[in-house]
Amino acid sequence: MRTKTCGTCATTTSGISGIGDSLNGRNSSGSPRGAAPTPSSPRLSWDNCMTIVWGQSDRRSRIILGQSRGVDVVVHSRYLGIASKIRERIEAGEWAPGARLPTLNDLAAEYDANRDTIGRAIALLETEGYVWAVQGRGIAVRYGTMRPRRPRGDLVKRNEQATGYSFPSASSQEVWVRHGEAVSAPARLDDPRVAKLLGVDPGTEVLRRFRVTGPASEAPFQINVSWIHPRVADIAAELDAEPAAGEWLHRIENAGHWPISWMEIHRARMPNKDEATLLEIPTNLPVLEIVRVGTSGADNKPVEVTEYVVASDRVETVHVLHRADNAQQPWSDAGSRGDSLP
Repeated sequence: MRTKTCGTCATTTSGISGIGDSLNGRNSSGSPRGAAPTPSSPRLSWDNCMTIVWGQSDRRSRIILGQSRGVDVVVHSRYLGIASKIRERIEAGEWAPGARLPTLNDLAAEYDANRDTIGRAIALLETEGYVWAVQGRGIAVRYGTMRPRRPRGDLVKRNEQATGYSFPSASSQEVWVRHGEAVSAPARLDDPRVAKLLGVDPGTEVLRRFRVTGPASEAPFQINVSWIHPRVADIAAELDAEPAAGEWLHRIENAGHWPISWMEIHRARMPNKDEATLLEIPTNLPVLEIVRVGTSGADNKPVEVTEYVVASDRVETVHVLHRADNAQQPWSDAGSRGDSLP
């Protein structure tokens, strides 16, 4: 693959050569083939600004040559044609929703193309929502699938399965399971944001509890990382790495911190590679990050900070809006007509 750069705007493009020379049958001087170069012959070359445009309507890439001439040349890219064929096969139901596609090597052999070309085709289909590629798990059909979504409200319940609490999005009746290894061990807390919320200096060694959990029979739902304040760490450290849900919070409350109250901070972001692997999602699917801060009822200081990372297609947040004091009473007649507005 050769790379050429536009002399006007420094745009770099790979895999395209000689466009200006062959445009409309012209030779490298800009004149029609078989004719001598003339000063009036338009020279459409890389010295004219080249822009690559993606056309959603016809699923073709277009090369636009010439800033003022408006010359439009359509160039078909190999990977776009392959993506179109795979797209048609998915829409025709050759692979069911959730099914695995052949490997890149198999697709490359089938379409007589190299892995890079197939990879570009799959990347395009991924942005269109037809497939998603998960590291170590292959390429799955996303088209036609709807993964179970769970509403996340603001109600904390006592766990009916054991002593402890169930937090949104879990309910008190359903059984959640662990995916992979659970860890409970001291670790350095280097994240300054979490350290500030926990009330410790960055770099402080605190008890860290790590788990990947979700409802039974479903894919991993969330990553849970809890950081426990040193003043209560010995209480939670007595527990196994895999206790009943929320049991360690029950132990902390019984040690003199009843009742713990919680506050959450939500934000959307992109996952890192490790998070995407644990949640079995592609790295281009956003996640919802929820940071929960638990505060002691005894001294009103933080006892724990828990980070949740949830795939964005698995959760929707639900909030009840409350009226401020100045919005509690019905509008007056004057106010409803807008007479009181300046």
